[in-house]
Amino acid sequence: MIASKGMPGNAIGGLSVGEPEEEMYAMAELCCDILPTDKPRYLMGVGTPWNLLENIAIGIDMFDCVMPTRNGRNGMLFTRDGVLQIKNKQWADHHGPLDPMGTAWVDGFYSRAFVRHLFQSNEMLGQQIASLHNLGFYLALMKEARERIIDGSFTTWKAGLLPKLKQRISA
Repeated sequence: MIASKGMPGNAIGGLSVGEPEEEMYAMAELCCDILPTDKPRYLMGVGTPWNLLENIAIGIDMFDCVMPTRNGRNGMLFTRDGVLQIKNKQWADHHGPLDPMGTAWVDGFYSRAFVRHLFQSNEMLGQQIASLHNLGFYLALMKEARERIIDGSFTTWKAGLLPKLKQRISA
């Protein structure tokens, strides 16, 4: 088994290739039950904010994924209130901040209407802003997850946050 090789950590791959989320979680949990707890467990190619939180609860320590930037380039923004498709017409006259609760500098600097306009005009800046927003969101989410693990409130916090993260935002 790979864990017996004494490496500084272990990677789990092939769990984000189209299977239902519940199957991914079941396989990640099985791997975490086998892999040593004293070494980092790294899940490759996963995923949505809710995937990250669910996998943290299972025992995963690290992730990498193209999702924040790929989805950002396609106009999908992840927020604490849910998923926002910035290209939708409903944001054409929304002149408030991109994400009022966001932590990235772009969140308060640009409006949803402006970023939508950039996407409609095929301006690369729109994709860059959306990617920066998503990366900032992921970083803040992981920082808060760590704080919640340390203070012992992770499970309750996750349970309250997951339904919001998964919903689609409309104006």
